[in-house]
Amino acid sequence: MSIVNTFDDKSDAIINPQSLIEKVEGFPETVIVVFSRKFADLVSRLFPLKEISCFVAGSVIPIYRFDYKGKSFAFYQTPIGGPAAAGLLEEAVAKGGKNFLFFGSCGSLDKTITEGHLIVPTAAYRDEGTSYHYAPASDYIEVASANRLADILDELNVPYHKAKIWTTDSFYRETVNNMQARKNDGCVAVDMECASIMACAQFRNVNAYEFVYAADCLDGAWDVRILGNMPEDMRERILRVALEIAVRI
Repeated sequence: MSIVNTFDDKSDAIINPQSLIEKVEGFPETVIVVFSRKFADLVSRLFPLKEISCFVAGSVIPIYRFDYKGKSFAFYQTPIGGPAAAGLLEEAVAKGGKNFLFFGSCGSLDKTITEGHLIVPTAAYRDEGTSYHYAPASDYIEVASANRLADILDELNVPYHKAKIWTTDSFYRETVNNMQARKNDGCVAVDMECASIMACAQFRNVNAYEFVYAADCLDGAWDVRILGNMPEDMRERILRVALEIAVRI
């Protein structure tokens, strides 16, 4: 039995999130999720945060609430990788979250996409394992929220690429041939979570939005660009875009 035969909608899960997680009274319906410690630190500098809950996942991960333009948001930093991101998404749904905005870095597969440029995934190639537990086997998970997110960015006059991306759970095995195959298929970036979180959100019937920003570049010789070294003004600009999106979803 291979991973493509894993999805089972004929029997119940042995452990459900509600078996471990209690609903949090007053938990904001809209949740902002970042992958970067530097983005989390920026949020904490810009807004007074109130801790409202936490995850226990090897370490304690706090969940905060803050207000922006008259609306309350939950906020947390998720670990990198599809299994961890989807697992905490499950628990955040159980706590009361209904609308989720994820944003983080990606590797560009197109050298013409400059560093910091935003990408709206329309579908994610399933080169990971988590999504196969949430949806029948297929090459891609469609991103149902892509058109709405693109409309919001148009409203905000923020430039972006709208295209397929490649989700992998093994970034040290992004080989030249696999990269070229994904490029030929229309993918413009590679990340580690999109397919997993979109499959999980669709299975749980919650709304998930995601945009990524180009950091390093894999098109040709690897170029580190701004990976791990983003200018602070660019980081704040991207966060401000995320906040305006969150107000509108």
